Amino acid sequence: MDIREISELSPDERTAIFDRESGVEAVRGDVADIVDRVRTEGDVALREFAEEFDGVSVGNIDVTDQAERALDRIDNDLRAAIEDAAENISAFHERARPEEYREDFEGRELGRRFRPLDHAGVYAPGGTAAYPSSVLMGVIPAKVAGVEHIAVATPPADNLPDATLAAAEIAGADAVYQVGGAQAISALAYGTETVVPSDVIVGPGNKWVTAAKAEVRGDVEIDFLAGPSEVLVVADSTADAELVAADLVAQAEHDTDASVAAVTADEDLAEAIVAEADRQAGEREREEIIRGAFESAASGVFVARSMSEATLFAEEYAAEHLSIIADDDEALLERIDNAGSVFLGPYSPVAAGDYASGTNHVLPTGGAAKRVGGLSVETFLRSTTVQRLSKDSLSDIRETITTLARTEGLEAHAESVERRFEK
Repeated sequence: MDIREISELSPDERTAIFDRESGVEAVRGDVADIVDRVRTEGDVALREFAEEFDGVSVGNIDVTDQAERALDRIDNDLRAAIEDAAENISAFHERARPEEYREDFEGRELGRRFRPLDHAGVYAPGGTAAYPSSVLMGVIPAKVAGVEHIAVATPPADNLPDATLAAAEIAGADAVYQVGGAQAISALAYGTETVVPSDVIVGPGNKWVTAAKAEVRGDVEIDFLAGPSEVLVVADSTADAELVAADLVAQAEHDTDASVAAVTADEDLAEAIVAEADRQAGEREREEIIRGAFESAASGVFVARSMSEATLFAEEYAAEHLSIIADDDEALLERIDNAGSVFLGPYSPVAAGDYASGTNHVLPTGGAAKRVGGLSVETFLRSTTVQRLSKDSLSDIRETITTLARTEGLEAHAESVERRFEK
């Protein structure tokens, strides 16, 4: 992992750091073909792709019954952990529900109400690997929103991970399908003989999953187009290099394409972070992946001339995960708007949000935090405005309406108001 001075970054380096690529465009053509085949061939295509991409001969695509049995097969400690995480995630998302209202605006009764979407599809990466946390993060906010039917799609395997299946049962999923990749997104979007079509599709995935989301967007809602995992730690001279490095190493073990960075105005701290990250990487089983992530063009420890420059760097980076370990972390946070999820202080590791603090870990990457927030209850809701006007309140804005309508050449709009006073 390199140490770089922010003031000396070249235009090309800045582009690599701030315009992080997900690799989606390279596979868009192939993904379009997969999506089209599933849309037209249904379950037949899903089974053929399972053989081709996963090396698995799929019998039943719907494995909901296996999820029910998995709950009894996992050990008590794992079950307790999943249930505890689910409870925390549910509590946070219950608080995050938007409130309906109907209020008086100078005689005009105006309001907003929320209704859940009917069907939601949740993608959970996996296959032979188990990611129960991704199941919880996708299903629970949909459940809190009141979605009628929630389906989980996860890659097929000869032995699907009980942890993933049990998490779907605990979270309250209505169906679980063993189908992965771009083909899963197409199935959730358009439906097959087995898979129920969704109104919205959410959840993390690789570039093939993300490209498929881009392909079906417009026919179905999606959360956002996410790329590899990323973290930025903003640290001042009071930060513990060991803890900063631990967060960098934790995100780096996801993928060699992950972006892991720290920014500080303290050169000694920068050197200590690099040394500690190198030491900790050597202790991990996924050392090769971690070191690959360290070499990413968007990774590194960046030295600022001041903490003000560090916050400007963080604002431009717009990290998926932003950790602030500093004496006055609240003051620094006030100056940074762009982040998917923020972790304040030395005892708020990103892993807490990844698993069990309660916030959602499905977050925007690649700088998208400048435009969109993470997965939430509102992802699964549609809003409707409501209004009731009395004759007097309509009279108050009568001239405003008719003047604007006639200016736009829409005489019938103006007449629809005038007739109410002619009767």
